[in-house]
Amino acid sequence: MGELYQVETAQQALQNQEYTQALVDLLFQLADDDFILAYRGSEWLGLAPHIEEDVAFSSMSQDMMGHAVMYYEMLEQLGVGKADDLAQLRESAAFRNAILVERKNGTGGYNDDPHYDWAYAIVRYYVYGLYKKVRLEALQKSSYTPLTVSSRKMLTEHRYHLMHWQVWLKQLANSTPEARTRLEAAIAKVWQDAGELSDLGPNGDSIVRFGLIADEATIRQEWLATTKDIFQNAGLAWPGEPGTAPERGRAGVHTEDLAQALATLSEVYRIDPAATW
Repeated sequence: MGELYQVETAQQALQNQEYTQALVDLLFQLADDDFILAYRGSEWLGLAPHIEEDVAFSSMSQDMMGHAVMYYEMLEQLGVGKADDLAQLRESAAFRNAILVERKNGTGGYNDDPHYDWAYAIVRYYVYGLYKKVRLEALQKSSYTPLTVSSRKMLTEHRYHLMHWQVWLKQLANSTPEARTRLEAAIAKVWQDAGELSDLGPNGDSIVRFGLIADEATIRQEWLATTKDIFQNAGLAWPGEPGTAPERGRAGVHTEDLAQALATLSEVYRIDPAATW
């Protein structure tokens, strides 16, 4: 895990500038991943296959948004800025989420002839969810105590999310030939971007050196091994090593999809950031 370092509070973290910067970089990755994917999940409201799924998907997206808020509040405690402002007022180049989570759900827009891909939603949420589980487990050994505490709470909720996506994956894999074909196409599409998930960004060496989280290779190996077992148990072919998009979200290089998502997310907040909602 890197240096023998244990920091209990934000005030202690601020005593070491290099440690603080590594922590801030990691927190933005954690927060932005959950924040953006939670938004993509919210776009399924009223469009999920049936009413029970509509409620379930909305609830899980709300949980994920809550996780993002916890990370943004940690950043606020470190003096980076107000949590709401960090989520709503930054430009896309300041975001550190992986490209996978910002991709649109499909063609069209939520209010303009949406043609969303349910198989893609299942695969994206499940693949990201499996990675998130490994990342949360690694954070339980973090040198920053607030991260260890929050990760335990998040894991409790997240395990139920994974059970939900696993049921859907098996249903689509063993349903009709059309469902199976769409699922396999969705896996191929997700796999083009999934490789970036384990990237710790330009400051990754410091993040690991200060013991904030395990190194990229360790997390990636465990995540891919778990995912491979699940795919094979569902009767799905293993797609091999995941790819990465030309853009690098961890370094602030994003697609136009993120800019459009942020414009929608922050539209009301930007009218009057000082207002009490």
